[in-house]
Amino acid sequence: MSTHLGHLVHIAGSPTVDDAVAALVDIADGALVVDDDSGIILFSGPRDEVPDEFAAHRVIDHGPAFLLPGFVDTHIHFPQTYSLDAYGGGQLLEWLNTCIFPAEARLADPEFARRIARDFTARRISAGTTAAMVFGSAFPVAQEALFTETERAGLRIVSGRGIQTSGPDSAAPLMTSEADAIALTLAEIDRWHASDTGDPSTALRHTAIVPRFSLSVTTDTLRALGDLYASVAERGVYVHTHLNENNRPLTGEIDTVKTLFEVESYLDTYDGKFLPGSSTGGESLLGRRTIMAHAVHCTDAELSRMAQTGTSIAHCPTSQQFLGSGTMPWRRTVAAGVTVAAGTDCGAGDEWLIPQVLADAFKVHISEPGDASVALHPAQLLFTGTLAGARALDAEERFGNLDAGKEADFLVIEPERWAPLESLLTNGIRSDDPELAREQTLFALLMGMREPAIAEVYVQGRLVEYEV
Repeated sequence: MSTHLGHLVHIAGSPTVDDAVAALVDIADGALVVDDDSGIILFSGPRDEVPDEFAAHRVIDHGPAFLLPGFVDTHIHFPQTYSLDAYGGGQLLEWLNTCIFPAEARLADPEFARRIARDFTARRISAGTTAAMVFGSAFPVAQEALFTETERAGLRIVSGRGIQTSGPDSAAPLMTSEADAIALTLAEIDRWHASDTGDPSTALRHTAIVPRFSLSVTTDTLRALGDLYASVAERGVYVHTHLNENNRPLTGEIDTVKTLFEVESYLDTYDGKFLPGSSTGGESLLGRRTIMAHAVHCTDAELSRMAQTGTSIAHCPTSQQFLGSGTMPWRRTVAAGVTVAAGTDCGAGDEWLIPQVLADAFKVHISEPGDASVALHPAQLLFTGTLAGARALDAEERFGNLDAGKEADFLVIEPERWAPLESLLTNGIRSDDPELAREQTLFALLMGMREPAIAEVYVQGRLVEYEV
């Protein structure tokens, strides 16, 4: 049993994003008591209230360091680890053809796949990303490397091979036949889903069904994936894909999907209604373990359907700026009742660190026009990067905050390791109102944080130690 002493900051309980402010916990002289065998938090609160029964056990004093929940990245591309800041000369579709499809084709080489898997895992750790929904490679050898390195590091992961059965010539190396798409996906599920414990409710490793996006598959593929998902959903398998990212008129992603499939909305293609006129052609891929990346340009009907099915959104403001995709309307999306979590979307996103994605979220949403503008509270930002991610992964009962009973996924943040952050926290103006002062400190911590300030990463109470 271990007691970690430090400055606890997290969003307690199970609030909505609008209620996150009231749920903010900030305890300067805090303590986390962790069962070393189970990795469960036994106590979370002021250190002078630690029960006597825990007093004789090992104490790890982190001094004034902040103890935060591990960050949750709900949308990141493993094959694009080396493709950040790739210049494609255009928006989404041009960037895919020019930069991404050729880059992802290199993962067919086993040695390259192992190298990129090691570097991807190391970057996750340095950014404090303890749990991630990872868009995988088309190649089984690369997925094997990804899961193997993640297992070696002891991190949480949900991933699945990127499925493509249709596309331009530039994507040809990534494409398979319809039959192979299903066979390879099922083989990955059987190989890796809950492979560490045999029980999805306790496992660190999970798999997902991952069509790249509707333009990369056919109606036959969507029908077969719907059947596959219906057969494995009870095993806790996830679905992960892209939705409504780029709306450039006529030649953009959304118009192209609607024209190609002759459907009323982009979401219909994932909801089993992928035949002309949005007629039903198969089983839906929507549900509590489905995450749609981006959702920048959703209709009210699409948002309503996602809320109805429990489908979540991975909000990726950093990559949306990079590709000129626009801004997800925060107020309208949240009001629809959809869970909105943070995603780096590396490599269109060029930040691995979730707090930097949250910083971009603050900037883009305060800049929305007119009444749509909103200045997100620092507690809402922290919620979006931690507890909302766990909720989107349908794992909120396991991690996402520092409540007693949760698994101990947390970070030790030492501002002195990154001088600009220490300077902000030490010298910044603080209100005489204690409540506002703590909010100002949290805001500066999130906005000013960089990777060097993350001193230690813990998953299930275990210090993550990883050598590339």
